[in-house]
Amino acid sequence: MASSTSQGDFDHVFKLLMIGDSGVGKSSLLLRFTSDSFDDLSPTIGVDFKLKLMTIAGKRLKLTIWDTAGQERFRTLTSSYYRGAQGIIFVYDVTRRETFTNLSEVWAKEVDLYSTNQDCIKMLVGNKVDRETERVVSKKEGIALARQMGCLFLECSAKTHVNVENCFEELVLKILDTPNLLQDSATAARKNIFKQNQANDANSGSCC
Repeated sequence: MASSTSQGDFDHVFKLLMIGDSGVGKSSLLLRFTSDSFDDLSPTIGVDFKLKLMTIAGKRLKLTIWDTAGQERFRTLTSSYYRGAQGIIFVYDVTRRETFTNLSEVWAKEVDLYSTNQDCIKMLVGNKVDRETERVVSKKEGIALARQMGCLFLECSAKTHVNVENCFEELVLKILDTPNLLQDSATAARKNIFKQNQANDANSGSCC
């Protein structure tokens, strides 16, 4: 179980990336995880990010979580943000089948093209399970696609908070269990290479 940690030294700095079609709830998931609040947010323009400090499995972690725009016109802008990510979260809306099929047809190909970490941990997340009566993608289908893509899998709801923390915690635990991903993150923690982003924290609404 994770808990908050104060600003200071970290054992690891992890870069996580959230991808998927526009409107699937990436920004809402991130807001719920970092500040435990919910809002129907406007589509992200380009890229936004938030910080989360936490202690999990006895490790002090600083997460920089990048929220990318789902619209096609921003793809070239967001491609560079794949670089160095230790974790990638594929998000779809369980009430919109095209957002699910696009994970393998569009987004997995983006990861293959731009990701620089071969051992990067991937997670498939089906959002908006609070709208069960509108569901068109079954949990069984989600599990099957996750297995096909080599991803972890969870369903959640940013609105009701169901499984939101578990999405990030399970991803982080898997990263911590992957030695090849830890060396660079430990170096980043020592050098605090994300210091240049701190000036943007207030503007991005980051929650620590």
